Amino acid sequence: MVSTAASFEELLADGESAPVEGWGFDWLAGRATEERPPWGYARLVAERMATVDAALDVDTGGGEVLAEVPRPPRRLVATEAWPPNVPVARENLRPLGATVVAVSPEAPLPFADGSFDLVVSRHPVRTDWPEVARVLRPGGTFLSQQIGPGTVRELSEAVLGPLPPPAYRHPEQEVAQARAAGLTVVDLREATLRTVFHDIGAVVWFLRKVVWTVPGFTVAAHRPALARLHARIEAEGTFVAYARRFLVEATRPAA
Repeated sequence: MVSTAASFEELLADGESAPVEGWGFDWLAGRATEERPPWGYARLVAERMATVDAALDVDTGGGEVLAEVPRPPRRLVATEAWPPNVPVARENLRPLGATVVAVSPEAPLPFADGSFDLVVSRHPVRTDWPEVARVLRPGGTFLSQQIGPGTVRELSEAVLGPLPPPAYRHPEQEVAQARAAGLTVVDLREATLRTVFHDIGAVVWFLRKVVWTVPGFTVAAHRPALARLHARIEAEGTFVAYARRFLVEATRPAA
């Protein structure tokens, strides 16, 4: 918990200097909270991992979710495109015997056709549906928790001003792309989750980590907006935004 007496400058420096590698959010403890989706993604992944021979986690981040799997499959592979996350993921996933492969954004998955019974992905930057379908074995499953359209839009607009309606990340768009790739969508669930920030340092750290919220964010470039948001938090006690999430499960038809 940050000191309530911390100044604006101290809070900015705190949020700007803290490390953001990996995909864990423990640094925000006591400073920000987000409701969890009701479906329990980590539990669903663990259940499915226990029933397959070969699995792939796309955009694993620091491997934080995958590391919770109690019974990994015989072959477990993860990919990550952000270089600072790769060593973090390798360290976190070493106890599972997982292989972490560094990949390039937008590049095809570096695996043979029909390599995996299960492909999972939590908050992928982009789902390449044809590639997912290609690396799945017949009868295999893709399970993903994705970021929905306009997630924490309230925070984006607090920094950037009014924005046009979101054009991407709509669940129906992903369903259409999955079907176009030859997959059968068997489950789709959506949730809106209350996200609460208690100080401007937490906002700064979040914006540095979740880079698509305010593209090109830096403290120097956005200081006036941060000052206004700090004053609002001081006056109201918190700043509330809403995260959008959806769960999609799709299967490759059996041969």
